Amino acid sequence: MTDYDVIVVGGGPAGSMAAHAAAEKGLKTIMLEKDRDIGYPVRCGEAVGDVALRQFMDPRPEWIAATITKIRMRSPNNTKIDFDSPGAGYILHRRIFDYALANRASQAGAEIQTRAYVDGLLFENDTVRGVKYQYMGEPRTLSAKLVIAADGVESRIGRMAGIRTAIKLRDLESGYQVTVGNIDIDQEMIDFYVGSNWAPGGYLWVFPKGDRMANIGLGVIGTRAKDYNSHDLIHDFLKEHYPKASMLTSVCGGVPIAQTLSQITANGIMLTGDAARMVNPVSGGGIVSGMHGGKIAGEVAAEAISTGDVSIKGLAEYPRRWRKAGGKSHEALHRISESIYDIDDDKLNKIAAKLEGVPEKDRSLLKIFTTVAREKPKILLDVTRAFTGF
Repeated sequence: MTDYDVIVVGGGPAGSMAAHAAAEKGLKTIMLEKDRDIGYPVRCGEAVGDVALRQFMDPRPEWIAATITKIRMRSPNNTKIDFDSPGAGYILHRRIFDYALANRASQAGAEIQTRAYVDGLLFENDTVRGVKYQYMGEPRTLSAKLVIAADGVESRIGRMAGIRTAIKLRDLESGYQVTVGNIDIDQEMIDFYVGSNWAPGGYLWVFPKGDRMANIGLGVIGTRAKDYNSHDLIHDFLKEHYPKASMLTSVCGGVPIAQTLSQITANGIMLTGDAARMVNPVSGGGIVSGMHGGKIAGEVAAEAISTGDVSIKGLAEYPRRWRKAGGKSHEALHRISESIYDIDDDKLNKIAAKLEGVPEKDRSLLKIFTTVAREKPKILLDVTRAFTGF
């Protein structure tokens, strides 16, 4: 006998989707979240595509801070490339959105416990059989037939299970974001800045949050983080562009832009979401891909438990289904990201000049990426595959 069929570690979108899928299949499920609240603190730009989100559920007004219909890209010399993108997506209130996902899992039958810091795993014959954790300063243990680790980019649980979760500096960005008020921006437009003067090896973003607020952040590629400080770059940007902005919150952390881990299962355990590197390697966005991974993990958990085989072999359907759902596109996007980050500022300015000559009605993200790809023709096929795949 075990305390639970499934223990999910981490209460973000990937964890909540895994808990919901497992509970919906009739498994006795609990989700453990180390922070005091689901969805807090928000370590995310909070952007999500409309079509992508609707694969799981229709968006609700209370989740949405801003509806995006326009996109702007800026080159190192500040050439602006604007294009309309009706129905592109939303900037979420992640705290409200994450609450809704967790509540959905709860209504499916999953238990949820916050302030539950998992600091160890239980093993039996080289198979994960549960977790050790601290709750309100009290050590506890829970046994389970299967553990799903959705504990973010740090992926402590994966390491405890013996899975190699190390990430190369080139595949990690040092991210820093502030939410600011008292700024005047187009509340239907997301604004991206590329170039070493804005964010070396990454990009800077301005995402509207409604009521004269915005998320402003950037990611600096890990190999250049020792020479550039994300915090200082953001504050220099604010002084120059939004000197009257009031800082409401700030957050920092690592953003994986890697391929999905080669191993995302071990005996009795699966990794999902950021923990498995299920993040768009070009944008660093991981909400929807994490939801995909979590849902698949929960469904495969039910199938494996029903057969009584939670070994790596019994969980083999999980990496197969993930690769079919998003893994192939992520591989193409990773190759694109590596090529893009090698393009210097002069080439980025030349690309912007070419795009500036394209009539605005003919501009699109695909047009931008194919123009970029012509600087490195070998990635044109990857660009086409990635965009047609999504």
